[in-house]
Amino acid sequence: MGQLTFNLQPERRIYTVSDLTARIRELLAKNFTDVIVQGEISNCRGATSGHYYFTLKDERAQVKCVLFKQQQRGMKFFPEDGLKVTVRGSLSVYEPRGEYQIYVESLEPAGRGALQLAFEQLKKRLEAEGLFDFSSKKPLPLLPSRIGLITSPSGAAVRDVVRILKRRFPNVHLTLYPVRVQGEGAAAEIVTALDYFSKKRLVDVVLLVRGGGSLEDLWSFNEESVARAIVACAIPVISGVGHETDFTIADFVADVRASTPSAAAELVVQTRREFDKHVFDLRARLEGSLRYRLLELSRRVHALAGRRGFRRPLDLLRQQRQRSDELTSRLATGLRARLENSRKRLQTARLRIASFDFRAKIAALRLRLQKDAHELSVREERLLRLKRDRWERLALQLQERSPLKVLERGYAIATDDAGKVLIDAGQVQIGDAVTVQLHRGRLTSEVKKKG
Repeated sequence: MGQLTFNLQPERRIYTVSDLTARIRELLAKNFTDVIVQGEISNCRGATSGHYYFTLKDERAQVKCVLFKQQQRGMKFFPEDGLKVTVRGSLSVYEPRGEYQIYVESLEPAGRGALQLAFEQLKKRLEAEGLFDFSSKKPLPLLPSRIGLITSPSGAAVRDVVRILKRRFPNVHLTLYPVRVQGEGAAAEIVTALDYFSKKRLVDVVLLVRGGGSLEDLWSFNEESVARAIVACAIPVISGVGHETDFTIADFVADVRASTPSAAAELVVQTRREFDKHVFDLRARLEGSLRYRLLELSRRVHALAGRRGFRRPLDLLRQQRQRSDELTSRLATGLRARLENSRKRLQTARLRIASFDFRAKIAALRLRLQKDAHELSVREERLLRLKRDRWERLALQLQERSPLKVLERGYAIATDDAGKVLIDAGQVQIGDAVTVQLHRGRLTSEVKKKG
């Protein structure tokens, strides 16, 4: 009777790499749907698609992160190396490389606000482009008679500007372009207003102002679109945003920065006041110079009147007339001598030119050229004839020495299967195939006998 054997070990499941990676991805995606991780960004790389790929690390470990373009809506800053951030997202596995990574849903800087970081990033980038350089600033007009004002029509800033301009510059023409100065869409309205004044050229200078507020309230003046619109504006722009301690990107790119809206209006008035003061100073200096000049001339007249020459002016006038006649005569004599000398030089040059026969020179050169061309043609024809004779001799020798010429006399060339020419019966064995090349055609035969 035979014995029964039992295998008590369970059957082991064998995974493929793809199955194992997919199983791990399912576990991570199921158990880590919403994770918050803090660390430092490194190896940050932006793709042409707009996605960002970076590594989040601390002192002992690191993890890959992906920030897709559609998740960047509403973000005020961008990831960069060395930035400490807090990311929120889901954990999964990128199967082609078997790497687990975080798909970032939101990104916040650690230790400082997102707006402050966005402000610093934009300021650094625009400064590197040269948008803050003083050399590119447009000068303010000396006597602005037309002023453009971009601000909210209901804010305190517009009232302060109008009050100052009316009191100190009553004949100015003020054009208000009403915009929202905070909230969604405010930046787009400011850009439209700047573009309007730049294209229409209705004003001499533009005031971009609003009252104080928090960083969030002033954020419209930190938008990149507003900064580039200020730089592109053909009209000089004075920014007066917030209080004296507030700084926005608009202040850095504007042609002149004022600490407050009232200070912006004062700057425009100051140019007119300085011009009036300059005119007053010039008038005073001119009056003083004229008084001094008149006094000096008066003293000189009195001094000259006391000299002997004024007691006999007719004699002095006669001497000057005689002196003038002598100088005129000497000048005429000198001019005639120079004219005669120039005429002689011209005649000499004309004779030299006439003695030089250009036609004979050209004819001699033409004959020489024709002779050289004929000699070149003869040499070329002789060389070509020698080359043709040599070619014909070589062709005849090649035809006489050709193996095919020998085949015409009944000879044949035998080769083995490898195409090697047979010159000895020992090169083949009984039963080997032999190819025989005749003058016309080939024969394939089998070796039956060797002699």
